Amino acid sequence: MLQQLAGAGFCWLPWSLPMMVDLRMDFSMLLEPLGFVKVLEWILATFAFATCGGFRGETALLVSCEGVVNKTVTAGFAYPFRLNTVAFSAPDPKGCGGTWTDVYLMGDFSSSAHFFVILAALVFLYSVTALVVYIGYNHVYQQNNKFPLTDLAISVLIAFLWLVSTFVWAKALADIKVSTGASIVPGIESCKAPGTICHFLSVTSMGILNVSVVFGLVNAVLWAVNVWLIYKDTNLHSQWNRISESPAERV
Repeated sequence: MLQQLAGAGFCWLPWSLPMMVDLRMDFSMLLEPLGFVKVLEWILATFAFATCGGFRGETALLVSCEGVVNKTVTAGFAYPFRLNTVAFSAPDPKGCGGTWTDVYLMGDFSSSAHFFVILAALVFLYSVTALVVYIGYNHVYQQNNKFPLTDLAISVLIAFLWLVSTFVWAKALADIKVSTGASIVPGIESCKAPGTICHFLSVTSMGILNVSVVFGLVNAVLWAVNVWLIYKDTNLHSQWNRISESPAERV
């Protein structure tokens, strides 16, 4: 069945390589720009995944109400940042004499966070697959133009997705900071009850999430560089050179 698929035009897929050629390990490819950039992409995709997907934090209020003085209440949040499912802990078992109801944060930013993290995971897997091809099957990669063209198309798509997902995630992060910051206090109905006073206390630093945005931008730039490096390996580059040189030759 696999042989039929290969004969039908799927012979360029990485899983079909073992059927075509013997493995020839050549780690010198890692010293070439194309291989070195792919290693960086693999590492940076891991960092982008970890800095966003591994975050855990909490926002805290200081509450005084019936029978309670300066009680700290917290709402813990983490990836994928469905803040509207996160509630502050009650100030006391009696809920401030019945005036304190469940207080939830505002906003669901899971789609933006998932977009960013899932892209990082897929890029990680693709980078590993590409490195296997570069190191073990580089002779086939160079001889069959389908490989560079396929690699080029995927790299263009990844560069674009990194740019889009980073801007989407940056916007979501800005909204997360608003939804967990001091501005939430005036919107809490329980804090408006007679005899109840709420003060914003603190929120976990989101510096690591800022770093995740930086990693997203770096990944977008790096994949744009990768597009150029792959483009130079395709016949598109040589054809363009011939077209650009032909007028001069005619003169």
